[in-house]
Amino acid sequence: MEIENEGNYNKLMGATNEKPQKNRYRRTKRTNWQKLDNTANLFPAIATQTMTNVYRISVDLDEEIDRLALQKALDMVLPSFDTFNVHMRKGVFWYYFETNNKRPPLVEIENDYPCRYIEPYANNNYLFRVTYYKNRINLEVFHVLADGMGGINFLRELTYQYLRIKHPEITKKERDGLSDSTSLNTEDSYLKNYKKSHAKGYKTARAFEVKGEKLLAGALGVIHGIMPLDDVKRVCKSFESSINEYLVGVLTYAIYYECLHMQSSTKPIVTCVPVNLRPYFNSMTTRNFFVMVSALFEADKDDYTFEEVLLKVRNSLRSQINKEHLEELFSYNVSNQKNIFLRSVPFFIKKIAMKFVYRSSAKAGTTTLTNIGSIDIDSAYKNYIKRFYTMISVSTGQNIKGALVSYNGEITFTFTSILTDVSIQKRFFSLLAEQGIQVTIESNGVYYE
Repeated sequence: MEIENEGNYNKLMGATNEKPQKNRYRRTKRTNWQKLDNTANLFPAIATQTMTNVYRISVDLDEEIDRLALQKALDMVLPSFDTFNVHMRKGVFWYYFETNNKRPPLVEIENDYPCRYIEPYANNNYLFRVTYYKNRINLEVFHVLADGMGGINFLRELTYQYLRIKHPEITKKERDGLSDSTSLNTEDSYLKNYKKSHAKGYKTARAFEVKGEKLLAGALGVIHGIMPLDDVKRVCKSFESSINEYLVGVLTYAIYYECLHMQSSTKPIVTCVPVNLRPYFNSMTTRNFFVMVSALFEADKDDYTFEEVLLKVRNSLRSQINKEHLEELFSYNVSNQKNIFLRSVPFFIKKIAMKFVYRSSAKAGTTTLTNIGSIDIDSAYKNYIKRFYTMISVSTGQNIKGALVSYNGEITFTFTSILTDVSIQKRFFSLLAEQGIQVTIESNGVYYE
């Protein structure tokens, strides 16, 4: 695989009369290593071909992508990002990262479903991939490297560099190199902010699971809903809710309506919501730094209204999203990592234990909704960038998930699912439209094949 990739790389770079890429790609020839952060330790233990733990962030430009220019941009940017410029190695007790001095991964045209498994020993041993299609650049990241904020950080700089290569007029106003707003911080913020804790913050009671006929093996259905941010803010204000609270409420109600048919259930609908910890602990890390909270809705009677569902979800989230509770959640996880006895257990035993614990906890969630927030772009590049998208892979017990990102006055909400039925997605967007939010729908076409 590596030899093939090297040959393809040289073939791509030889497609023009330019000099070899070695003058642009700064080979560091250094070998630094670092431990995986607390959350990252889980992902290599549970990742499989069907549960990939890969997320995607995409950017739409106002022009078709030039593959050669995108490869050059990647070659130039990657050496600066220690978070991404690594390969993973297996130690006796844990996996760890080591600087990857091989050529960057080869930029490819998109020709498969999104969020596929990233084989750690292929792709020149990198744990991310860059693809493109028409005017869209896709960054796919194995979650072991970074969360969504780290991914945005990298994709934004990759896009800036690409645009400077393609548009010399930008370089007259913008210097080459990284933006002042880009972080290169690689601290383990879990360990830095850890406080001794013995309380288990997560519940493991079984939640309602969305089931049904599945798409063909390996297929992933994608539906985007694009909506004006002002419309969403207006509706949220009328319900005295944040954007997150409101959209989790809409998703919960859609599942309640389409799957439970507005009837009572002994199993709650539980939406897992990742919370970015950086604002709470003054962190700028580009690695993982988030925890999961659970928006709980117990259908203990029939015929709940949307307003009632939203109220329950909102109260559930507000009771959990505070600094003290968030600190308790990740400190409990870190305390297990720091346990002297557990640290001395060989990794293959840890891996078995982590898989068991994960499968048990996975049953406590119905779906996941992640909001990677608003993306800010430097003014020199705004006219070239139209829209951002984000999506996440499905996982054990969660056959449908949602993700959203905001940019330039729009919210893009994306469903990913391995189920043939799209009634939840239809109900979700229909409810938004009924409440005065204009929604434009896009799809990857899986449901029309």
